[in-house]
Amino acid sequence: MWLRRDKKNSPSTLSSKEPFTFLGKGAKFKGVISFDGEIRIDAKLEGEIHTKGTLVVGDHAVIEGDVSAGTVVSSGKINGNVTAADKVRLLAPGVVVGNIRTPILSVEEGVRFSGNCEAEGMGELRTLEAAREAAAQGGPTRARGVS
Repeated sequence: MWLRRDKKNSPSTLSSKEPFTFLGKGAKFKGVISFDGEIRIDAKLEGEIHTKGTLVVGDHAVIEGDVSAGTVVSSGKINGNVTAADKVRLLAPGVVVGNIRTPILSVEEGVRFSGNCEAEGMGELRTLEAAREAAAQGGPTRARGVS
């Protein structure tokens, strides 16, 4: 999926292969959102978000709660912990107050972040995947390049 900035300099997506959900500016939502596919939020949300897909948090969005997604792209405000299986991309004028856990983190100049971050890169994930594959095939459980 390719991400770009639209004319108003907020994140948007170009892919239409996944189901797409949109919570627009001015909307308010309270509760837990679980879904497949991609979602863009420009609303105020109090609760949790869970997806294996992509979460796009627009400039006007305010999320009060924890986020768990495959990919998170945010230029809004998130007050909660962010966990992403693939990557987190923080865009200005975004704000994150909470902890971030992801293999890949990208932070644009102008983003405000207060919390702890654990971003170890994809190398460790590839090593774990290689070890799992070797174990599944009955081979040694040590991956190449790991001592």
